[in-house]
Amino acid sequence: MIARLLGLLAAIVLPVAARAAAPERPAGPNVMVILADDMGIGDVSALNPRSLWRTPHLDRLAAEGMTFTDAHSSSGVCTPTRYTLLTGRYSWRGRLKRGVLNGYGAPLIEPGRLTLPGFLRARGYTTAMFGKWHLGLDWAKAGPGPEEVDYAKPFGGGPVANGFDRFIGISASLDMPPYVWLRDDRVTSPPAGKVGDSPAPRLWRAGPIGADFRMEEVQPRLTRETIDFIAGHAASRDRPPFFVYLALASPHTPTLPTEEFSSTTPTPYGAFVRQLDADVGAILAALEKHGLARDTLVVFTSDNGYAPAGDIPRHRDLGHDSSGGFRGSKSDAFEGGHRVPFIVRWPAVVPRGAVTPALCSQVDLMATIAAATGLNLPPDTAHDSHNLLPVWKSPDSPSPRRTIVHSTNASGYAVRHDRWLLVAAKTGAVSRVPEGYDAANGYTANDQPGELYDLAADLGQRRNLYGTKPGKVSELQALLAQVRAKGQVR
Repeated sequence: MIARLLGLLAAIVLPVAARAAAPERPAGPNVMVILADDMGIGDVSALNPRSLWRTPHLDRLAAEGMTFTDAHSSSGVCTPTRYTLLTGRYSWRGRLKRGVLNGYGAPLIEPGRLTLPGFLRARGYTTAMFGKWHLGLDWAKAGPGPEEVDYAKPFGGGPVANGFDRFIGISASLDMPPYVWLRDDRVTSPPAGKVGDSPAPRLWRAGPIGADFRMEEVQPRLTRETIDFIAGHAASRDRPPFFVYLALASPHTPTLPTEEFSSTTPTPYGAFVRQLDADVGAILAALEKHGLARDTLVVFTSDNGYAPAGDIPRHRDLGHDSSGGFRGSKSDAFEGGHRVPFIVRWPAVVPRGAVTPALCSQVDLMATIAAATGLNLPPDTAHDSHNLLPVWKSPDSPSPRRTIVHSTNASGYAVRHDRWLLVAAKTGAVSRVPEGYDAANGYTANDQPGELYDLAADLGQRRNLYGTKPGKVSELQALLAQVRAKGQVR
């Protein structure tokens, strides 16, 4: 009898204890971060009235939310940006000092490093990623060479090892092998052959390709998977808020717009941008269809500036500037390399149609999203991230960020502080001006050991003040050294 009573008591107490131990259901919004690949600030027609094409869905997102006009990726190339976005920490604090990983690269996010999805998942969020990872994988090996992979075995170090409940996507850029679909921690179909190099605008590298993989189908599938996730979430009885990271493979090469969009602009790149815009529109429509739009925070941005592979001369001839009037392009320390579109929509909080000049970086997403969800980041995490939620709520609020460090390679750091930008390298070392731009835009050559620009007076970066303002150069050099050595400056 006593044993029976104890059993009944346990049946009552244990479920209560289990519920108490589970993460409390968060009250915060759904969160969706959409990251374009190599899309310039001038490719969004709301940000570039002279654009050769229109982006009505991104324009609508801007009209319904807040646009940042001084927003930056932390690097002019993509792998460092993805690390920064997911960790709240500059990538150059880790092992990657220059360039990007390839599809066979080892994991870049350090074991035990807190990530944004890991943080949210531990606090009750459902987390999902669709798209381009490009942060390295711990592939099972079939031999000593970096490309000798056992595709039948699970890999480590990917999205599900770094805080995502689910993942469907590709290992790196769409022009980098191996060309296989990844689901969670496995390849869906091992390579069944190889493809050779393809010239522009398709432009991909030779390598193994899976039986179920077609380059042209990647962008449509990522959009479809995201929409299906939204529908599944809406149909679920138990609906904790979600965090979705959609890392698009476009408009990065290979430039592969579908037939529906291929003739909508004079260039394949423009058509690919139009397709991306329509895909964003379809995702926003899915949120509305399922009654999730008001309570979903949507961030749209790009991993770096416009890529020269997108055919700069052709666009220039047609009057389109994907860099939006800023100097340079992808890989540069000039503004065109890292000033990016950045739009935030959260109908319950962010004012409609707001535009802010507040300085911000994608490294700030981790601290800002944590604040937006009402959660506190643990100490000694997201070391370089600032909370910009006050700016999101009021565009006239001053940015808590005054300083950003940009880095594309180990010898080419740049530091932005207030109105000033110091490129701590000689012209041409990490920045370049596209051929033919000099005479047309007033750029002049110089032999200074670095570059200094007053962006308030010279947003086009035409006048290098390095030789005439040694005091400001010394001040910014000291600030750069401080940030590199000690972490963020608040």
